Amino acid sequence: MQGHALDWRKRMSDTVAYSLLVYTSLQIFVTLRTLEGEGGSMLPMIALIILVAGVIPMFRHFERRWEALSDLEAADLTLQGDFRRDQLATWAVAIGLPFLLAAVFRVLVTNF
Repeated sequence: MQGHALDWRKRMSDTVAYSLLVYTSLQIFVTLRTLEGEGGSMLPMIALIILVAGVIPMFRHFERRWEALSDLEAADLTLQGDFRRDQLATWAVAIGLPFLLAAVFRVLVTNF
């Protein structure tokens, strides 16, 4: 059985796609729950759209560097450390930002 060829471009693209799904899900279940009030306000949905749309350029920043690689560079094992750094940063944003925003919103709601 032959393994798949190494391609950092594809791996980073997959990382960004999955991270965006996780980020959006966490926004829905963590941040949106914090913003929801007892009324039927559209504010939480508008906030969700803004938060998701705002993070897409940040995720694209991680992906752009890897898209520019040539075919030879995309299979270069010496880039593994750089890839892991960008991969960890992407996941840290995807998982950490929704909880950070929820905490900020809780503080704001409690103080105002």
